[in-house]
Amino acid sequence: MLFWAVALLIAGFIILIKGADLMVSGASSMAKKFGISAIAIGLTVVSFGTSAPELIVSLLSAVNGKADASFGNVIGSNNFNLFCILGVSGLIYPLVVQRNTVKFEVPISIAAILILYVLVNDRWFGAAQNILSRYDAVVLLVLFITFMMYVYRTMKKTSDYEEAPIKIFSTPVSILLVVSGLVMLVLGGKLVVDNAVSLANYFGLSQKIIGLTILATGTSLPELATSAVAAYKKNTDIAIGNVVGSNIFNIFFILGVTGAVQPMHYNDAMNFDLRVLLAGSVILMIFMFTLNTRKLDRWEAFLLFTGYIVYTVFLIGMEKSAG
Repeated sequence: MLFWAVALLIAGFIILIKGADLMVSGASSMAKKFGISAIAIGLTVVSFGTSAPELIVSLLSAVNGKADASFGNVIGSNNFNLFCILGVSGLIYPLVVQRNTVKFEVPISIAAILILYVLVNDRWFGAAQNILSRYDAVVLLVLFITFMMYVYRTMKKTSDYEEAPIKIFSTPVSILLVVSGLVMLVLGGKLVVDNAVSLANYFGLSQKIIGLTILATGTSLPELATSAVAAYKKNTDIAIGNVVGSNIFNIFFILGVTGAVQPMHYNDAMNFDLRVLLAGSVILMIFMFTLNTRKLDRWEAFLLFTGYIVYTVFLIGMEKSAG
């Protein structure tokens, strides 16, 4: 059993990496061919596709009455995206981003965290319990639609710096690459998550740690693979846009859809993780204005990655103390 879990886990990683390569190639080709900015592709096609595992896991968790797993998956995935994925991608190649990303997308992601923070902490306003109601879910979905309208307005804007050379394929081939990449990302992500959970259970880790770390990490592996490959190919708009877009997508759309299907009780112990996410987003904003404007340098990426390691070690330490 252990051998097969490890073998399937490795196979999942291979499928993820190849799927990410196909998606980035197809998305970049479409962006260049139709004059659509790479950041817009990163915020829509790539973000939708790579967030599919979070949507599936959160929906299934909520329907099965596991609200903590649903919230933990989204919040944990966003922290992984911000600290680990940007950290790894920035170490591969310094990430230069567009002015709009710093002025609009990152602030929108910060606003999304604050809005969620207020919506789920009903006890602050005298309620008997914290809950993400269907009304709250509708608010999130309306904000998601508003965000998509903003993205649509940016779709014809070209990049304000010279992009790396992009190979252009025919439209059918580009679409096939994106779709194939999406399928491989989802299938690879499922293989990795399922077998990572099996390994966690084999070694006696708790469901809480599985949800906040392994499950959140597993469902974010498509973003990691996609952004890392994009950074390697010097398509830094897709690397940054994928992470920022996915974080906004996770809060507004995934929790919006999940809450609309099944209202969920919120454990205020997760406020700590939301605060970590908020702090990380503010730090990212600050990094964009230090030394090289609108650029995440390798040393800044290293700090983000180190921050994720410290956060994970802290979670495990807290788990052991509670146990």
